[in-house]
Amino acid sequence: MTDRPRARRSAPRPETSPAPPAMTLRAQSRQWRALGDSAALRLRATQAVQAALAVAPVKPCGGAELSLLLTDDKRIRIVNRDWRGFDKATNVLSFPAAPAGQIATSPVLGDIVIAYETVAREAQDENKSLSDHFSHLVIHGLLHLLGEDHETDEQAQRMEGLEIAALATLGIADPYADGELLDAPEAPQAFPSPAPTPDRPPRS
Repeated sequence: MTDRPRARRSAPRPETSPAPPAMTLRAQSRQWRALGDSAALRLRATQAVQAALAVAPVKPCGGAELSLLLTDDKRIRIVNRDWRGFDKATNVLSFPAAPAGQIATSPVLGDIVIAYETVAREAQDENKSLSDHFSHLVIHGLLHLLGEDHETDEQAQRMEGLEIAALATLGIADPYADGELLDAPEAPQAFPSPAPTPDRPPRS
């Protein structure tokens, strides 16, 4: 009795992840040198972006454009005033380029703006390292671009959980330990699209 030759099974193909965002990083303030040169800043920001993408429920289009602007309190105050109607400095602002339902197909993710003095002051007041707090704010800003928000307590708890998980992959402790949820920020005025995501400082 002759055996019929068995058909060979193809080896399973490894799942391919979409290409990471094409990040443009610009340091508008020399104060950011406290975290290292441009290569060190880019590496730290890239690691934070990858950590956020690993936990985000919504994934962006492969190679989508992402802009990260590292600025100062003076400049971010102008942006906050012109786009949100709040004439004050803040730590991070996020400008989504696409509505939540179109993130996965949009070639542009959006913009994240982070101000040095506010971030450095928060890190000192909360006894955190500047580098860890910076990583947290990059993750926070990117999650906004991916459709996450914290307008309600339920949204805030969900977003904070994602941030904690992302930070853990970088070896950074839970920044919300022993903290309480902040009140939701007052509603911003309506602005032309793309409007930045209303933000509040991540609690600690």
